[in-house]
Amino acid sequence: MGTAACGCPAEQISALNPPSLYELNIQAKTPMLLLVTDTSGKHGRVALARAAEGAKPNQIHVIEEVPLAGGTFSAQLVPQIAELLAKHRFNKTDIGAFIVVSGPGSFTGLRVGLAAIKALAEILHKPIVPVSLLEVVAVAGAASGRVLAALDAGRNEVYVGEYELSAGNARLLNEQLLPVDEFFATARSATVLTPDEHLVAKAVGANLSVTRIEVPGAARVALVGWQKLQAGISLTPDQLDANYIRRSDAEIFSKVKS
Repeated sequence: MGTAACGCPAEQISALNPPSLYELNIQAKTPMLLLVTDTSGKHGRVALARAAEGAKPNQIHVIEEVPLAGGTFSAQLVPQIAELLAKHRFNKTDIGAFIVVSGPGSFTGLRVGLAAIKALAEILHKPIVPVSLLEVVAVAGAASGRVLAALDAGRNEVYVGEYELSAGNARLLNEQLLPVDEFFATARSATVLTPDEHLVAKAVGANLSVTRIEVPGAARVALVGWQKLQAGISLTPDQLDANYIRRSDAEIFSKVKS
């Protein structure tokens, strides 16, 4: 039995037979079915959501969201997608687009998750909308002006996304990986948004303006992705890449040895 690039059994991928034509049509008046995935963290999620062309930007309905246990993404992701579709009486060709968290986060989780979506999108001839988890955090705060979205990166470092928010839309200014001390220095002139409780505590201790938000779920990711899709932002499978921000240990060690 062979395996696909995502580590999933090959028959799990090939079981979703391809349509004969590319089927994206965001001008359609009927609701579009969106498949939403996030494998960037210790635990992930997959969900089905609906959105209709011409609807208000915040009108996203999550049909169902299913958690994925950490360390098992390659074994769980494709079967959970098939189970969700069957449970809600959808066919694989009903999927209108894939919305996927492209990072930052776990190297292994992102690599496995994105490879699976690439394979499915190639088979089904549907577009992929990559979404930065930092952007989702920034938009979830319902703030305006310059904000810093922050996520714990481990190793006493922080993933930081600087965005300009206006009318619910986020314009990326910069995304980077910073040591905690540098992050605090950078954040003194901006509002900080984060779902990480310990970052909130440290930021408050450093006299920063900080707002703790809920950990973004599929609805938040779907909303950001749907807005991008309506704006004409999508990728083909060969264009999709992970937004790691941090270099992998392999790259770091290779540079040190050279």
